[in-house]
Parts: sequence; C-alpha cells; structure tokens
Amino acid sequence: MAFEVYKPRGEKVGKVPLVSLSKNSIVLNKISREKLKADNVELAFDNDTNTIRIKAASEGQTVKKTKVFARGFFNHFGINKKGRYEARFDEEERALYVSLT
Repeated sequence: MAFEVYKPRGEKVGKVPLVSLSKNSIVLNKISREKLKADNVELAFDNDTNTIRIKAASEGQTVKKTKVFARGFFNHFGINKKGRYEARFDEEERALYVSLT
C-alpha cells in the first residue's frame, strides 16, 4: 500500500495583491489597498491585452472601505468576468494591473 500524508493547511502563499470582480464592484484585498495608498482610483481597460488598470488618483472612483463601485465601468467596456484575480503592482505608476485572461 502507498500512503499519502495529509497536510491540512497546504503550503503558505506569500502575500499578494488580489482583486475580486463581482457584477457591480471591484473588491481590493488588504495588500492591494496598502500598495495603492489611495482614497480614489482611476479605472482603465486595455482591450488588446484584456487587462484592467487600477491606478491611485486624486480624483476618480472612491474606494469605500474595500470596494470600488464599477458597474458603469464594466458596462462601458463589456466586462462580464467574475472571480478573484491576482494583481501585479507597478511601483512607478502606483497602479495595479489585473489580467482577465
């Protein structure tokens, strides 16, 4: 017989910025919010690469606790993806990039 050892917690994953998309909003995890350090964000979409950019801005969409209401943004660009996505943070631009592919 071949036994496999049960490991209840799995391997520890480093802290990464995560972005969750729902029907009406974008939810930023704690790491994402700490990296952006902003009360307002600018939302942009690259249709060629299917990537959302969430950039710290002085004006724009307001971050309410952990959430950015984005129904208009989703409708404008025809984005209907839902789920949790890992984001890449660009220090120079102070922006999160979320690939939807």
